[in-house]
Amino acid sequence: MAAAVLLVACSKPAPAPEPVRAVRVMTVGAADIESSPEFAGEVRARVESRLGFRVAGKLLKRHVELGQRVKAGQLLAQLDVQDYRLAVDSAQAQVSAARTNRDLAAADFRRFKDLREQNFISGAELERREASLKAAQAQLDQAQAQLSAQGNQTSYTNLVADVAGVVTSIEAEPGQVVAAGAPVLRIAQDGVRDVVFAVPEDKVAAIAVGSKVVVRPWAQDVAWPAAVREVAASTDPVTRTFSVKAALDERQSPALGSTVTVHPEALTRAGTPAIKLPTSALRKDGEHTAVWVLERATMTLRSQPVQVATADGNAVVIAAGLQPGMQVVSAGVHVLSPGQKVTIFQEKLTAQAAAAPAPSVTVAK
Repeated sequence: MAAAVLLVACSKPAPAPEPVRAVRVMTVGAADIESSPEFAGEVRARVESRLGFRVAGKLLKRHVELGQRVKAGQLLAQLDVQDYRLAVDSAQAQVSAARTNRDLAAADFRRFKDLREQNFISGAELERREASLKAAQAQLDQAQAQLSAQGNQTSYTNLVADVAGVVTSIEAEPGQVVAAGAPVLRIAQDGVRDVVFAVPEDKVAAIAVGSKVVVRPWAQDVAWPAAVREVAASTDPVTRTFSVKAALDERQSPALGSTVTVHPEALTRAGTPAIKLPTSALRKDGEHTAVWVLERATMTLRSQPVQVATADGNAVVIAAGLQPGMQVVSAGVHVLSPGQKVTIFQEKLTAQAAAAPAPSVTVAK
C-alpha cells in the first residue's frame, strides 16, 4: 500500500479540459450594396501642344513663365539670330550677283539680236545668247528663292504662340542649345476640358465610348456630368491600367491639374442585393479565402471557402460560397480550429446597467 501511494504521488496530474470558447456570430443575409467604384482623375486640356523652334540654335530669351496665360501670336522665346542674319546677307549677295549676270546676258542678247536682224551673225549665235540669258534668269530666280527661304529661317528664331492657352511646362532654359523641333514649352489650349483616369484591366471592358460618368471635385460639393470619349487601346507598361478620357461639359472649366473623383455609371452596383461580411470574418486557408461556419446541431465549426467579389465600404461582397441563413463567425477567426466546440457569445449586463434607463440616441444625417 505504501508503494502504491508513492506511485500515485509521483504521477503527473491529468490535463484540464479545454474550455469551450465563446464566439461572435452573424447570420448571413442579402443586403444592398451601398458604395460604387470610384477612381482618382486629373483635369487636363483637350489639346495640349508641345511647342519648339523650327530651326536649331542657342536659346537666348524666354518671355513666359510656368502657369502664365498667353494669347495667340504672343512671343514666347527667342534664339540667337546672328548666324541666320549672316546667312541672309550671303543670300542677298548671291541675288545681287545673279541679277548682274542676268542683266549682262540680257544686254548681250539685245545686241546680238540687232546684229542678226542685219544678217551680221548666224541664227545659231543668237540662240546661244538667248540660252545664256535664260540660264542667268534661272540663277537669279534660284538666288531669290534661297533668300526668301533664309528669311523664313530667320523668322523661325522667334517662337510664337499659335493659340491662346496656359503654359503648363517649360522644357528648356536660356543658354541651352536646342535642336530643331525639340520641345521648349507646353501649352494647354483654352476650351473643353477632359478628365483622365486609370481603370484596371478587369473593369475596362464595361466602360465604352459614350458611357456616362459623374465627376466630383475634391474642393467643392458639386457633381459634373461627363461622357467617355476615349479608352486606351493598350495598358500602361508600369501600372498595367487603361487610361480613359471623359469630356466635361463646355460650361465647366475647372483648374488644370486639379484632382477629381470619377464614378462610372457602367460600374455602379448601388442598390444591388448581395451577401456582405465584415473583413474580420475572413481568413486565409491555404490558397483560398475562407470563413468559419457554425453547425448549430453540434455547436462546432467548419471551414467554408468563399469567393470575394469586391469591397463595399468596410465590408466585402461575397460572390460564392455562402447561402442566406448560415451563421458565420465574425471575430477572432485566427484562433479557431475545425471541429472545435464553441458557444455563442452574449453580452452580459450588470443589474445596475439593466435597471438604468436607455440612453437617447442621436442620429447624424
